[in-house]
Amino acid sequence: MIRGEQKLKTAYFCSRCGAAHPKWQGQCRECGAWNSLIEERVAARKKTNAASSSAEAVRMTDITDPLVRGYQSGIAEFDRVLGGQLLPGMTVLVAGDPGIGKSTLLLQVAEAYSRQGTPVLYVTGEESLPQIKSRARRLAVTGENIDVVNDTSLEAILAVAEKGRFGVVLVDSIQTVSCAQFASPPGTVAQVREAAGALIAMAKASGKSLFLVGHVTKDGIIAGPKVLEHMVDTVISFEGDSSHLYRVLRATKNRFGSVLEIGLFEMTSSGLAEVANPSSLFLGERAASGAVVAGICEGTRPLLVEVQALVTSSSYGTPQRVAGGIDGKKLSLLLAILEKRCGYPMAANDVFVSLAGGLKVFETALDLPVVTAIVSSLKNRPVDPKTVVIGEIGLSGEVRGVAAIDQRAAEAAKLGFTTVVLPQANLAQVVGTSIKLAGVKDLQSALDIVLG
Repeated sequence: MIRGEQKLKTAYFCSRCGAAHPKWQGQCRECGAWNSLIEERVAARKKTNAASSSAEAVRMTDITDPLVRGYQSGIAEFDRVLGGQLLPGMTVLVAGDPGIGKSTLLLQVAEAYSRQGTPVLYVTGEESLPQIKSRARRLAVTGENIDVVNDTSLEAILAVAEKGRFGVVLVDSIQTVSCAQFASPPGTVAQVREAAGALIAMAKASGKSLFLVGHVTKDGIIAGPKVLEHMVDTVISFEGDSSHLYRVLRATKNRFGSVLEIGLFEMTSSGLAEVANPSSLFLGERAASGAVVAGICEGTRPLLVEVQALVTSSSYGTPQRVAGGIDGKKLSLLLAILEKRCGYPMAANDVFVSLAGGLKVFETALDLPVVTAIVSSLKNRPVDPKTVVIGEIGLSGEVRGVAAIDQRAAEAAKLGFTTVVLPQANLAQVVGTSIKLAGVKDLQSALDIVLG
């Protein structure tokens, strides 16, 4: 073997979580996935002498915390999800389904940062330079302060990034980057882990802010090793439905901000546009039965969304339960409460529930609107289109209070609604509004008020 050459060895990595195994086995010992181990050749790491390490412990009170000024893109929806600003050395992983608009978002973000005077490096491994130019022309991106490089070699990307005085580096995508010391193709567990680790180390050492675009699997999880999500500071999920024009930017991890904030965009012919009035996206005509307006809160932002339900007689032995935009198990739980506490025969009916616009919501304040929409469809009795319903339902049928009720009521009043049905516990918390408030203590009293 040539002197100085690294010795290669074989290991087995889980394609689901990235855990390493010395030999092949049917099930991953870390995440429990079956038949997920992939053989890869990896370079053996040299052992280091602990005595020669220069690391020293520092007392926390002696650590200096300089005031660091970050970058703001000027795109309010994007900055909100990041926590207000992009800090130097911050690493962000952006993931989403194919065709959802990740590359469009990143190119517009690059233009936004460059207009603020921040030099940007855009690394693309999936598109040629003429393709990038064509998309930039369609998005009205001038690129005056943006450098573009088309390469998939990790070593070449690091050389370009370290040589230039860039403030922001965007890599689209991390699955296309490959390290020369591995024989495996790009996108494998070892390649993704090594490439991401080297890029993140470069960003931390140089103070450059780093964006990595990540692919997702058919199950909707981020492709590659799970450790990739642990390595970065922020994980952003770009969600939406190809049949709808809106897109939702949601942080699932953020070391420097809240994970409760969302950013709303609309896909247009000239790219992604911020949504000035997000509630208008999820409200439609509510003349038929089974449609109820719910007041939810995503982070600090109140939203009004339309809940739609359809209840029909079951044609099969087992009734169908179809949930769109809400958790399927939560729907089954609400139906059980409705049948047990209010006596409605839900076991003999198919129930279909969805949120208008394709929005996905996991907030408990959606419980009462969902049940109200179901009963409205079952009785074929429309709900007043000027009424907003808010509330969490307990297992005994009580209606529990929710947070930020004053913001929800203010949003309803701003959009012209006249009545808000809310938990009795929240009634005293809403002040300074002319909208009619109806406090309820239990599910049956709420149904009586809304449906008569």
